Amino acid sequence: MADEISISIADRLTPSDLQQIETLLPQISATARFDAARVLSLLEAPNADLFVARESGRIVGMATLAMAPLITGRHGSIEDVVVDQSTRGRGIARLLLETIIEESERRGLSKLDLTSRPSRESALRLYESVGFVRRNTNVMRFAPQET
Repeated sequence: MADEISISIADRLTPSDLQQIETLLPQISATARFDAARVLSLLEAPNADLFVARESGRIVGMATLAMAPLITGRHGSIEDVVVDQSTRGRGIARLLLETIIEESERRGLSKLDLTSRPSRESALRLYESVGFVRRNTNVMRFAPQET
């Protein structure tokens, strides 16, 4: 069960950890590209934290908390939530979210957002069950063309 799972903010990552994260990445997005330097940069980023879920030392899930001081307050956004397909259904995503929510409250964030595709119905139910509320909004994205 999930009691074997530990959730923490990553302060260092081993080569094995990076391999496990590389395995998780395509489970977030088929187009995501792994970059070890980018992952490691999160460890030093002042406004982002990588939360990892470990089972027997192995990373089986992760999520990123990105924070920004804005005119309307200090806001947070949860990004890149993923649990390895072999360990889904055990409450790991819930543990990740609850830990991030507690940390965001401890840090005094005035808002905490996350987005999910409408087709991810079970994820949406999970997000609502931990207190997130659907908003009537249009999420828009600008992606510069790569050269």
